[in-house]
Amino acid sequence: MRIPEPEALTIDNGNGHLLASHWYRPAGELRGAVLIAPAIGVKQRFYADFANWLATRGYLAVTFDYVGIGQSRRTSLRALKVDILDWARHDCSVMLDRLADAANGAPLYWIGHSLGAQVLPLVQGHERLARIVTIAAGSGYWRENSPQIRKQAWLLWHGLAPVLTAVAGYFPGERIGAVGDLPAGVIRQWRRWCLHPDYLLGVEGEPIQRAFDAVKTPLVSLSFTDDEMMSARSTEALHGFYTSAPKTMRRMTPSEVGVERIGHFGFFRKHFQANLWEPLVLPELQS
Repeated sequence: MRIPEPEALTIDNGNGHLLASHWYRPAGELRGAVLIAPAIGVKQRFYADFANWLATRGYLAVTFDYVGIGQSRRTSLRALKVDILDWARHDCSVMLDRLADAANGAPLYWIGHSLGAQVLPLVQGHERLARIVTIAAGSGYWRENSPQIRKQAWLLWHGLAPVLTAVAGYFPGERIGAVGDLPAGVIRQWRRWCLHPDYLLGVEGEPIQRAFDAVKTPLVSLSFTDDEMMSARSTEALHGFYTSAPKTMRRMTPSEVGVERIGHFGFFRKHFQANLWEPLVLPELQS
């Protein structure tokens, strides 16, 4: 089915910043609307193939860049005062609100990649969602990272992140091939979370736990044994924060779905349409 080119919309996040977004609209009847919440430092274009595929299946799919990332980077990161909680409370909240308006009563779905699954409880209006799907998501506590990156995580949080951010005024991740460029408020907050055994709950305290407790939407977690960042323990830890949501946890080996490698980012690559998207995502949106 031929799908129209995505519509680029600039949206006021209600906190003094503009968000770049792309809207992938189905050609026929609207079956539902999906907001794709990105991982930290990942630009929305990474999710374009997945969003386009959703549109071919009858879903309005929307991608966006957090303030300071990708096409939403409209000023010097040195001057940008924003943190992860701002991304959740403003960027994600306004995007979900706009999606609900466009859905015109059709079911709303949240697909959160990594960080996009961690911040959902702070998003206003999340109770309107019909289902939450988390992809390669877990706690970022460094001791629970997958073994292959634990040493790098220690170096990042105890050396590179604080030093480079102090020198540059932001985290110049693109120069060193780590995460991507991030505002200082984002990397410093994320560092605090990743150094605490209880991740964001341990740092931000009881209000955040209450926010997780308030999520009652059915949640499906899709995680992969070869994820180079999220171990089984980190995935269990994050989803354990969701105390009230009915949860389905699916942790798969690449061989189970007939592929050699998936990792932390592979799920959204176009060549996984038949192996991952069709059998794992469509049933959740149709149930």
